Amino acid sequence: MTPGIGLALAAMVCFGAGDLIYKRAAAAGIEARHFIMLQAWFFCPLVTVYALARQQLVLAPAALWGSLAGLVMFFAFYNFSRSLRTGSISTNAPIFRLSFTLTAALAIGLLHEPLTLMKLAGLALALIAVVALAGESSGRPHTATSAGSLTRVLLATVAAGIGNLLYKIGLLAGSPPETLLSAQAWVFCSLATLFVWFADGRVKPPRAGLPYGAMVGVTLLAGFITLLHGLAVGPASVLIPVAQLGFVFTAVLGRLLFAEPLSWRKRGGLAVAAAAMVTLAFS
Repeated sequence: MTPGIGLALAAMVCFGAGDLIYKRAAAAGIEARHFIMLQAWFFCPLVTVYALARQQLVLAPAALWGSLAGLVMFFAFYNFSRSLRTGSISTNAPIFRLSFTLTAALAIGLLHEPLTLMKLAGLALALIAVVALAGESSGRPHTATSAGSLTRVLLATVAAGIGNLLYKIGLLAGSPPETLLSAQAWVFCSLATLFVWFADGRVKPPRAGLPYGAMVGVTLLAGFITLLHGLAVGPASVLIPVAQLGFVFTAVLGRLLFAEPLSWRKRGGLAVAAAAMVTLAFS
Protein backbone atom coordinates (compact mmCIF):
# COMPACT_ATOMS: atom_id res chain seq x y z
CA MET A 1 0.00 0.00 0.00
CA THR A 2 1.17 3.54 -0.77
CA PRO A 3 2.99 5.10 2.23
CA GLY A 4 0.98 7.88 3.85
CA ILE A 5 -2.32 6.87 2.22
CA GLY A 6 -4.09 6.66 5.59
CA LEU A 7 -3.08 10.23 6.41
CA ALA A 8 -4.22 11.40 2.96
CA LEU A 9 -7.62 9.78 3.54
CA ALA A 10 -7.89 11.54 6.91
CA ALA A 11 -7.03 14.82 5.19
CA MET A 12 -9.70 14.11 2.57
CA VAL A 13 -12.33 13.79 5.30
CA CYS A 14 -11.21 17.06 6.91
CA PHE A 15 -11.19 18.95 3.62
CA GLY A 16 -14.61 17.55 2.80
CA ALA A 17 -15.95 18.75 6.14
CA GLY A 18 -14.41 22.16 5.44
CA ASP A 19 -16.17 22.31 2.06
CA LEU A 20 -19.47 21.55 3.74
CA ILE A 21 -18.95 24.33 6.29
CA TYR A 22 -18.12 26.71 3.44
CA LYS A 23 -21.37 25.77 1.70
CA ARG A 24 -23.38 26.45 4.86
CA ALA A 25 -21.60 29.78 5.34
CA ALA A 26 -22.38 30.79 1.76
CA ALA A 27 -26.01 29.82 2.29
CA ALA A 28 -26.03 32.05 5.39
CA GLY A 29 -24.93 35.01 3.26
CA ILE A 30 -21.25 35.16 4.24
CA GLU A 31 -19.27 36.54 1.30
CA ALA A 32 -16.30 34.54 0.05
CA ARG A 33 -13.63 37.14 0.85
CA HIS A 34 -14.89 37.52 4.43
CA PHE A 35 -15.07 33.77 4.93
CA ILE A 36 -11.54 33.23 3.59
CA MET A 37 -10.22 35.96 5.90
CA LEU A 38 -12.04 34.60 8.94
CA GLN A 39 -10.84 31.04 8.46
CA ALA A 40 -7.30 32.42 8.03
CA TRP A 41 -7.65 34.39 11.27
CA PHE A 42 -8.36 31.17 13.14
CA PHE A 43 -6.04 28.88 11.18
CA CYS A 44 -2.96 31.12 11.50
CA PRO A 45 -2.72 31.35 15.31
CA LEU A 46 -3.84 27.75 15.74
CA VAL A 47 -1.12 26.31 13.50
CA THR A 48 1.51 28.61 15.03
CA VAL A 49 0.63 27.56 18.58
CA TYR A 50 0.54 23.92 17.46
CA ALA A 51 4.00 24.22 15.92
CA LEU A 52 5.38 25.85 19.07
CA ALA A 53 3.77 23.21 21.31
CA ARG A 54 5.32 20.45 19.20
CA GLN A 55 8.66 22.32 19.13
CA GLN A 56 8.54 22.09 15.35
CA LEU A 57 8.73 25.79 14.46
CA VAL A 58 12.12 25.86 12.75
CA LEU A 59 12.71 29.16 10.95
CA ALA A 60 15.27 27.88 8.47
CA PRO A 61 15.52 28.79 4.75
CA ALA A 62 13.45 25.71 3.84
CA ALA A 63 10.44 27.35 5.53
CA LEU A 64 10.34 29.86 2.68
CA TRP A 65 8.71 27.16 0.57
CA GLY A 66 5.74 27.43 2.92
CA SER A 67 5.65 31.21 2.51
CA LEU A 68 5.73 30.80 -1.26
CA ALA A 69 2.90 28.26 -1.01
CA GLY A 70 0.84 30.81 0.93
CA LEU A 71 1.38 33.42 -1.78
CA VAL A 72 0.59 31.03 -4.62
CA MET A 73 -2.50 29.57 -2.94
CA PHE A 74 -3.90 33.02 -2.21
CA PHE A 75 -3.41 33.90 -5.88
CA ALA A 76 -5.28 30.70 -6.76
CA PHE A 77 -8.28 31.34 -4.51
CA TYR A 78 -8.42 35.03 -5.44
CA ASN A 79 -8.58 34.27 -9.16
CA PHE A 80 -11.08 31.46 -8.66
CA SER A 81 -13.44 33.74 -6.72
CA ARG A 82 -13.02 36.49 -9.34
CA SER A 83 -13.76 34.01 -12.14
CA LEU A 84 -17.21 33.36 -10.67
CA ARG A 85 -18.27 36.97 -11.19
CA THR A 86 -18.73 36.46 -14.92
CA GLY A 87 -18.56 32.68 -15.20
CA SER A 88 -20.66 29.66 -14.33
CA ILE A 89 -19.78 27.78 -11.16
CA SER A 90 -20.89 24.54 -12.84
CA THR A 91 -18.08 25.10 -15.35
CA ASN A 92 -15.40 26.76 -13.24
CA ALA A 93 -15.60 24.58 -10.12
CA PRO A 94 -14.77 21.31 -11.96
CA ILE A 95 -11.88 23.03 -13.75
CA PHE A 96 -10.47 24.32 -10.45
CA ARG A 97 -10.77 20.91 -8.82
CA LEU A 98 -8.58 19.42 -11.54
CA SER A 99 -5.52 21.14 -10.07
CA PHE A 100 -4.48 17.80 -8.57
CA THR A 101 -3.75 16.47 -12.06
CA LEU A 102 -1.14 19.21 -12.53
CA THR A 103 0.35 18.47 -9.11
CA ALA A 104 0.64 14.79 -10.00
CA ALA A 105 2.20 15.57 -13.38
CA LEU A 106 4.72 17.97 -11.83
CA ALA A 107 5.62 15.49 -9.09
CA ILE A 108 6.24 12.81 -11.70
CA GLY A 109 8.14 15.11 -14.07
CA LEU A 110 10.13 17.26 -11.63
CA LEU A 111 10.48 15.06 -8.55
CA HIS A 112 10.83 11.85 -10.58
CA GLU A 113 8.04 10.02 -8.77
CA PRO A 114 7.21 6.76 -10.59
CA LEU A 115 4.31 6.55 -13.03
CA THR A 116 2.68 3.12 -12.93
CA LEU A 117 -0.38 1.79 -14.74
CA MET A 118 -2.26 1.64 -11.42
CA LYS A 119 -1.42 5.27 -10.67
CA LEU A 120 -2.47 6.34 -14.17
CA ALA A 121 -5.75 4.45 -13.81
CA GLY A 122 -6.38 5.98 -10.39
CA LEU A 123 -5.78 9.51 -11.67
CA ALA A 124 -8.09 8.89 -14.62
CA LEU A 125 -10.83 7.62 -12.30
CA ALA A 126 -10.37 10.63 -10.03
CA LEU A 127 -10.76 12.94 -13.02
CA ILE A 128 -13.97 11.18 -14.08
CA ALA A 129 -15.31 11.46 -10.52
CA VAL A 130 -14.67 15.21 -10.47
CA VAL A 131 -16.59 15.72 -13.71
CA ALA A 132 -19.47 13.53 -12.52
CA LEU A 133 -19.83 15.11 -9.08
CA ALA A 134 -19.05 18.73 -9.82
CA GLY A 135 -20.37 19.11 -13.32
CA GLU A 136 -24.00 18.29 -12.73
CA SER A 137 -26.57 20.90 -13.61
CA SER A 138 -28.33 22.48 -10.66
CA GLY A 139 -31.48 23.11 -12.65
CA ARG A 140 -30.94 26.87 -12.57
CA PRO A 141 -29.91 29.03 -15.51
CA HIS A 142 -26.15 29.26 -15.82
CA THR A 143 -24.12 32.33 -16.64
CA ALA A 144 -22.11 31.94 -19.81
CA THR A 145 -18.41 31.68 -19.05
CA SER A 146 -16.56 34.63 -20.59
CA ALA A 147 -13.03 34.52 -21.93
CA GLY A 148 -11.85 36.58 -18.95
CA SER A 149 -13.52 34.21 -16.50
CA LEU A 150 -12.02 31.17 -18.20
CA THR A 151 -8.57 32.78 -18.12
CA ARG A 152 -8.88 33.46 -14.39
CA VAL A 153 -10.02 29.96 -13.49
CA LEU A 154 -7.22 28.44 -15.57
CA LEU A 155 -4.70 30.66 -13.77
CA ALA A 156 -6.24 29.59 -10.45
CA THR A 157 -6.03 25.92 -11.40
CA VAL A 158 -2.37 26.15 -12.43
CA ALA A 159 -1.52 28.10 -9.26
CA ALA A 160 -3.27 25.57 -7.00
CA GLY A 161 -1.48 22.70 -8.72
CA ILE A 162 1.88 24.40 -8.19
CA GLY A 163 1.01 25.43 -4.62
CA ASN A 164 0.27 21.85 -3.62
CA LEU A 165 3.63 20.72 -5.02
CA LEU A 166 5.48 23.37 -2.99
CA TYR A 167 4.55 21.54 0.22
CA LYS A 168 6.37 18.44 -0.98
CA ILE A 169 9.39 20.46 -2.11
CA GLY A 170 9.56 22.17 1.28
CA LEU A 171 9.46 18.81 3.04
CA LEU A 172 12.22 17.46 0.81
CA ALA A 173 14.26 20.57 1.68
CA GLY A 174 14.07 19.58 5.34
CA SER A 175 11.33 21.79 6.77
CA PRO A 176 8.98 20.20 9.34
CA PRO A 177 5.29 20.09 8.28
CA GLU A 178 4.30 22.41 11.13
CA THR A 179 6.83 25.03 10.06
CA LEU A 180 5.70 24.94 6.43
CA LEU A 181 2.08 25.41 7.44
CA SER A 182 2.91 28.24 9.83
CA ALA A 183 4.91 30.08 7.17
CA GLN A 184 2.09 29.56 4.69
CA ALA A 185 -0.50 30.82 7.18
CA TRP A 186 1.39 34.02 7.99
CA VAL A 187 1.50 35.00 4.32
CA PHE A 188 -2.01 33.84 3.44
CA CYS A 189 -3.63 35.50 6.47
CA SER A 190 -1.88 38.80 5.78
CA LEU A 191 -2.93 38.80 2.13
CA ALA A 192 -6.52 37.78 2.91
CA THR A 193 -6.85 40.62 5.42
CA LEU A 194 -5.30 43.18 3.07
CA PHE A 195 -7.62 42.07 0.30
CA VAL A 196 -10.71 42.68 2.43
CA TRP A 197 -9.34 46.06 3.48
CA PHE A 198 -8.78 47.15 -0.12
CA ALA A 199 -12.12 45.73 -1.28
CA ASP A 200 -14.27 47.11 1.56
CA GLY A 201 -12.24 50.09 2.73
CA ARG A 202 -12.22 48.57 6.21
CA VAL A 203 -11.75 45.27 8.01
CA LYS A 204 -15.04 44.45 9.70
CA PRO A 205 -16.19 40.89 9.01
CA PRO A 206 -19.76 39.90 9.83
CA ARG A 207 -20.16 38.42 13.30
CA ALA A 208 -22.34 35.70 11.84
CA GLY A 209 -19.28 34.41 10.01
CA LEU A 210 -17.15 33.89 13.12
CA PRO A 211 -18.49 30.41 14.02
CA TYR A 212 -18.04 29.23 10.44
CA GLY A 213 -14.50 30.63 10.31
CA ALA A 214 -13.61 28.94 13.58
CA MET A 215 -14.99 25.57 12.52
CA VAL A 216 -13.29 25.53 9.15
CA GLY A 217 -10.05 26.82 10.68
CA VAL A 218 -9.94 23.76 12.93
CA THR A 219 -10.89 21.30 10.18
CA LEU A 220 -8.32 22.73 7.78
CA LEU A 221 -5.64 22.61 10.48
CA ALA A 222 -6.31 18.90 10.99
CA GLY A 223 -6.46 18.32 7.25
CA PHE A 224 -3.21 20.06 6.38
CA ILE A 225 -1.31 18.58 9.32
CA THR A 226 -2.29 15.04 8.33
CA LEU A 227 -1.66 15.68 4.63
CA LEU A 228 1.82 17.13 5.13
CA HIS A 229 2.82 14.34 7.49
CA GLY A 230 1.64 11.96 4.79
CA LEU A 231 3.67 13.81 2.15
CA ALA A 232 6.71 13.49 4.38
CA VAL A 233 6.68 9.72 3.75
CA GLY A 234 4.66 9.26 0.55
CA PRO A 235 4.43 10.45 -3.07
CA ALA A 236 2.68 13.72 -3.89
CA SER A 237 1.41 12.26 -7.17
CA VAL A 238 -0.83 9.90 -5.15
CA LEU A 239 -1.54 11.62 -1.84
CA ILE A 240 -2.54 15.04 -3.22
CA PRO A 241 -5.18 13.58 -5.59
CA VAL A 242 -6.61 11.43 -2.78
CA ALA A 243 -6.81 14.40 -0.40
CA GLN A 244 -8.48 16.49 -3.11
CA LEU A 245 -11.33 13.97 -3.33
CA GLY A 246 -12.79 15.57 -0.21
CA PHE A 247 -15.92 16.47 -2.18
CA VAL A 248 -16.90 12.80 -1.84
CA PHE A 249 -17.21 13.20 1.92
CA THR A 250 -18.95 16.56 1.39
CA ALA A 251 -21.63 14.93 -0.75
CA VAL A 252 -22.20 12.07 1.69
CA LEU A 253 -22.28 14.29 4.78
CA GLY A 254 -24.55 16.79 3.05
CA ARG A 255 -26.97 13.99 2.27
CA LEU A 256 -26.95 12.58 5.81
CA LEU A 257 -27.10 15.86 7.77
CA PHE A 258 -29.02 18.21 5.50
CA ALA A 259 -30.93 15.87 3.18
CA GLU A 260 -29.21 17.34 0.13
CA PRO A 261 -30.27 15.63 -3.12
CA LEU A 262 -28.07 12.80 -4.36
CA SER A 263 -28.85 12.05 -8.00
CA TRP A 264 -27.86 8.90 -9.82
CA ARG A 265 -25.10 10.84 -11.55
CA LYS A 266 -23.67 11.88 -8.18
CA ARG A 267 -23.98 8.33 -6.87
CA GLY A 268 -22.07 7.09 -9.88
CA GLY A 269 -19.46 9.77 -9.27
CA LEU A 270 -19.07 8.64 -5.66
CA ALA A 271 -18.59 5.05 -6.78
CA VAL A 272 -15.94 6.09 -9.30
CA ALA A 273 -14.21 8.22 -6.65
CA ALA A 274 -14.13 5.26 -4.28
CA ALA A 275 -12.58 3.15 -7.03
CA ALA A 276 -10.01 5.91 -7.62
CA MET A 277 -9.04 5.95 -3.95
CA VAL A 278 -8.60 2.17 -3.84
CA THR A 279 -6.59 2.18 -7.06
CA LEU A 280 -4.31 5.00 -5.91
CA ALA A 281 -3.86 3.38 -2.50
CA PHE A 282 -2.33 0.31 -4.12
CA SER A 283 -0.52 2.07 -6.99
